[in-house]
This record gives sequence, C-alpha cells and structure tokens, in this order.
Amino acid sequence: MNLLINDSEKTIDAPCTVAQLLLRLNYQSQSVAVAVDGQFIPKSMRERALLTEGATVEIVSPMQGG
Repeated sequence: MNLLINDSEKTIDAPCTVAQLLLRLNYQSQSVAVAVDGQFIPKSMRERALLTEGATVEIVSPMQGG
C-alpha cells in the first residue's frame, strides 16, 4: 500500500491502522498529532482509523520554545 507521509512517498506492506503505522515508524514513544487526508485523528481513534491506498498522512511533533 502506498501512502504519502509528511510529503514523502512510503510503501507499507499491508493495510494498517494509524496506530500500527506509528509503531512501524517508531513514533510510539512520542507525543504526536496525526491527520489523515486533512482530518485530525484523535489518539483515542488511532486503533480504529484504517489507512487506505494513497492516503496522505501528516505526523507532527509538538515543539517547545517561543
């Protein structure tokens, strides 16, 4: 399955959820915000949010400073 993740094309072996994708990309220990096709995915919904072929995924880490 092909996805566009943070403006980079990635191929994922099989269909997966947002939570599974974050594990595969080693984001599991980080606090991140995720949007799929422009829609924010709350942390509580990541286990159920199934990614589809060609989806655009944005993963953003919070930044400190000011």
